[in-house]
Amino acid sequence: MSPTTSESSETVAQRVARARAIQQARYASLGLDITVNAHASARIIEQIVALDNGSKELIEQASIQFGLSARGYHRVLKLSRTIADMDGSDKVQRIHLAEALSFKRSSAYLAAA
Repeated sequence: MSPTTSESSETVAQRVARARAIQQARYASLGLDITVNAHASARIIEQIVALDNGSKELIEQASIQFGLSARGYHRVLKLSRTIADMDGSDKVQRIHLAEALSFKRSSAYLAAA
């Protein structure tokens, strides 16, 4: 979804509901009692977010630039997976990772202000 495209609250609510259903089904298929990406362990999130080489380079560079802790790194992965779910994408792509990192950058900027 393009940042210049506006969505109604109903449309967003539907995308969120679909993303939650995707997440619940994903974890159920793995035999896990988890319903959303936010509750997944670091080990699990690394398994389900298989980054390609370009995405790995991006998050490694961002980890250095933002000084991400291991917890922060995994939070970015979880958010990336959620963004991909909301897009209906089976894989976390570089664009999803970049969007998650932009939120991280924005929150770091706001915390410093």
